[in-house]
Formats: sequence, C-alpha cells, structure tokens
Amino acid sequence: SSGLGDTQFSFRLHQSGRQRTTHYKDDGEYNREAPLMLQRESAQYFSYVYFTQVKDSSMKRGYFQKCAVLTFRLNFLSFFPWVPAVCNEIDQWPPPVPGQTLNLPMMGVVIQVRIPSRVDKPGSSPVKQFNQENLLPAPLILPSIHELDLFRCFQPVLIHIQMLWELMLLGEPIVVMAPSPSVFSEMVLALTSCLAPLRYCCDYRPYFTIHDSEFKEYTTRTQAPPNLVVGVTNPFFIKTLQHWPHILRVGELRMSGDLPKQVKVKKPAKLKTLDTKPGIYTSYKTFLHKDKTLIKRLLKGIQRRRPSEVQSALLRRHLLELTQSFIIPLNPPQIRPFRQEDFMKTLEHAGPQLTCVLKGDWLGLYRRFFKSPNFDGWYGQRYKEMTQKLEALHLEAICEA
Repeated sequence: SSGLGDTQFSFRLHQSGRQRTTHYKDDGEYNREAPLMLQRESAQYFSYVYFTQVKDSSMKRGYFQKCAVLTFRLNFLSFFPWVPAVCNEIDQWPPPVPGQTLNLPMMGVVIQVRIPSRVDKPGSSPVKQFNQENLLPAPLILPSIHELDLFRCFQPVLIHIQMLWELMLLGEPIVVMAPSPSVFSEMVLALTSCLAPLRYCCDYRPYFTIHDSEFKEYTTRTQAPPNLVVGVTNPFFIKTLQHWPHILRVGELRMSGDLPKQVKVKKPAKLKTLDTKPGIYTSYKTFLHKDKTLIKRLLKGIQRRRPSEVQSALLRRHLLELTQSFIIPLNPPQIRPFRQEDFMKTLEHAGPQLTCVLKGDWLGLYRRFFKSPNFDGWYGQRYKEMTQKLEALHLEAICEA
C-alpha cells in the first residue's frame, strides 16, 4: 500500500482446528440474552487493526510499517478501537452481561457502556445507569458498543439503499471495492448491520486478501460464488472476481456539507479495466420501489447541516422499520412445519403493507428470501425458541401434576 500515516480497519477470521472452549463459562447464557446480531459465534473471530506506515529510506522497501491486531469473539465494533493501550486493564474487567451497564476503568477514565439485551425495544436509546456513586471522575458514556455511522458509510449509495437492503436480505454475493481498507471494511460491516433486528446469517469478510486461505474457493469460476460479502482493495480482484453478480466500488469517504456524488448502477459487463469508476455493477432488479421521502429528508438534513449521528439515526430507523415490516408476518410460530404457500396466502390480509408504505412485489421478495441462508437462520432460531418454550410448558405441567 502506498498510503502513509495511521489507519484502522477490521477483518474476520475462521477458527481452524478442533473446537476450543470459550473464555467465559456463561457463553450459552450470554447468547440467550443477547440480540441475534451480537451473539458470540463459536468458530469466528473479529480482529481490529491499528496500522501505521511512514517513509524510511533505511528500510529495504522504503517504508517503516507496524501494526497491532486485537482479536475477539465479540462484534462490538464501535467499542474496540479504544482498546490498544489498555489491554492490562481489560484483564480486570467483568464479563459482559446483556442488559447490564458496566463501568470499565481505563487510563484513569471510567467508560460506561450498556450491553444490549434481547428484551430491549428495537431502535430505542440505551438505558442510562442511575447508580453512579463513587465514580470519579464522571464516566465517559459510550452511546453504543457496536453501531456504525451508517450515514457516513452509505453517503455515496443513499439513492440505492433499497437495493442494497434487498441484496443483503437475500444473501446475495457482493464484492465491495475501495481505495483503502478503512472504507471497504466499514462498508461491509454497515451492510451486514442494515438487516437488524434480523440476523445476517451468511458469511462476510470485511478485509479479504489474496493470502486468505479461502482465496481459491472464492475466486474459482467453476462454481457459483458463495453467499458472502467481501471487502477488497487490490485492483487484481476486479479481474479475479468479475464473475460475481454484484460489485460495489466506492471512493474515499469524506464528511462535508454537500452530498457526495452518488454512484450509478451499471451492467457487470462494463467492469473491465483497472481504472473502473465507482458504481454498483449488477443486473439485479429490485422488488420494491425506492423510498423517495427518506432520500429527501436526508438531503434536506445535509443542506441544514444536520449532525451525522442524527442522519444515521434516521437511516437506521428506516432500515429497522423496513426489516420489521418484512419479518412481522413471519413471526407467529406454528407447531406444524412451515409451509411457504400457506404463508403466502396470509399476506393479502396480514402482510407488510399494513406497516410499510413501500410498494412493489412483496410476494416475489418473500419467494427469493425463502431460498436464502437468512431464511434458514431465521427459521432455525424460531424453531429452537418454540421447542424450548414447549419443553418448559411440558416440564411445568409435569411438576404441577
């Protein structure tokens, strides 16, 4: 890389070898209480990188390079960039408990965070800690442990947010290309978070390189691309991943008073040269229409210099309501097996049109969703919850008898 200075990004690792025991014995309890998107994954690690590069003529390559990599099982994205200088203090921190507010000492400051719980109302603000005695100095309160600045990430693709939401919902293979790992790793993570409260059940790699062990598997043309979102910076991937159905190429992200130029949707066949312009290279046709009201609100917010966190809240609320409108008709559990055609018949009277103003082919979107890993993940989770509930009721009846 020719980029100088400091940069931060993240990547995701598959655990190799046989299964190891987790650090905390209450891992199962944590996963039962935590939202689906924040549950620990038994075979995945999240790594957060601080990288620096400066020119140095005494070095063989002409640069001095160094990086610190921290690896965790928890996807607390907005929280861990604070970590590098305080690993010793972290060793003394209590384990995370969903629903509790933790006071975490670090370099003379108390960081106060609340771990989300499954009983939290989606989209609500975190509950503030009222018991603050003996906290000197006043705690530094982090509003979120995992949420990105969605507006900043999605600025160049705001007019296509509907398309990107559908692609993620359906588990479509997507390549995100950008000039730096900071940009594409954030974009990948923003994409995977836009389905909340539904869990994104496909694989994703915020930073993917030619040295990755799955490189040959992902770049082969003898089989269809996997259900995967990858972030890359090497121009070599433009040629290697040209057969992937959806490629998002963006430039550097900058905060300014003006809306960045919106990337255009282009045919995949135009992705040929190494100097390809930013754009979404896909033949995908959306099932739902764009929400023009949302775009106007965000554009007006830019003109009025509305803070980025407010813009992100508007965007997150829109995506949350869109996802909820889609999954609410799916939610009532049934003891008998799930039958797609029976479900489709209920949509006329109890479909997403009751809670969402967007028009379009909702039935077609559901049919494609049923073929995706995200549906398998949703169904498996609901089936597990229903089974546990039935077992609890059964045990209660036996005890009463």
